[in-house]
Amino acid sequence: MSEQEKNTEQGVHKRRTRYKGKYPRKFEEKYKELNPEKYGDTIQKVISKGSTPAGMHISICVKEILEFFDIQPGQKGLDATLGYGGHTRKMLEKLQGKGHIYALDVDPIESVKTEKRLHDAGFGEDILTIKHINFANIDQVAEEVGPFDFILADLGVSSMQIDNPERGFSYKYDGPLDLRLNPEAGISAAERLRTVARDELEGMLIENADEPYAKEISQVVTRALRKGKKIDTTFALRDLIAEALDFLPKDEKKEAIKKSCARTFQALRIAVNHELDALEEGLDTIFAHLAPGGRLCVITFHSLEDRLVKNKFRRWSTACTCPPEFPVCVCGGKAKAKLITRKPIEANTQELEENRRSRSAHLRVLEKI
Repeated sequence: MSEQEKNTEQGVHKRRTRYKGKYPRKFEEKYKELNPEKYGDTIQKVISKGSTPAGMHISICVKEILEFFDIQPGQKGLDATLGYGGHTRKMLEKLQGKGHIYALDVDPIESVKTEKRLHDAGFGEDILTIKHINFANIDQVAEEVGPFDFILADLGVSSMQIDNPERGFSYKYDGPLDLRLNPEAGISAAERLRTVARDELEGMLIENADEPYAKEISQVVTRALRKGKKIDTTFALRDLIAEALDFLPKDEKKEAIKKSCARTFQALRIAVNHELDALEEGLDTIFAHLAPGGRLCVITFHSLEDRLVKNKFRRWSTACTCPPEFPVCVCGGKAKAKLITRKPIEANTQELEENRRSRSAHLRVLEKI
């Protein structure tokens, strides 16, 4: 919790953070964006430029998801990744006060804010239940209240997590190198790096991010650690990545460093949060608790996630599992689902203009038989 939030909770008045120049640049200085209820005009100006206001998250493919789900009053749904609550709110509106949505989120900081925001909007416990758990543990909810008529999983990190320097998700802002979705559990990225071997880090960068300069980056990072350098901040890691890519031609270097920073932070985040393991396990559990005729929508943001989701969907929608060289089917298998989208849905032109962060989103949909 930030100092401003602590003071608000304690009823202490504190002057807003002052800044140089005409416009605020740092996250904590953007007091208007951090108070959307009070400064709606500012929020709309930021969004109209294709940016996301500080502390907010603009949900992706909302129109398409609502069309695929075709939610009816009285149904029961699950938002496996609550985040800022944008998708959840639109799905709640479709219920028209009848039915229930269960929402899960592992982030104890943002989920509390989202819960208050949704309750203030009129969605109380009679129609919305929020659980602070990872969607891989959906059994804890579904065994009591399932199966569900529709389930949404919007993977990745939300904008309000990325933009907050205290969370350490972005190389663009100086802050602690944390990268945990739940900062109260597990170890931070900084702690993870302290014990990592060079070949292990190289493998992590290749496997989790397809990093082309994995060897060079892992060599520089582990050499710095052996010399006693602390890599406790986002900028400390960013500077080492820049050092590792110093051999590149001058006209290529700046862009290459930016892309390698993004990939390296992604690889570390996936490792620290065990995201691929949670996704592998979570998808199986989610599908098991989807009602016959129910639909599952999954939004991914990088190729590893999308490939995993695509393969799961294909397996569930395939009847015969016999080897391809068999002339006839002998397994007697039956498809468990049908694909609603053969290829992933991407953000349309208008959405790309209004929300630049939607450019890497891929939406896949299936229906359980």
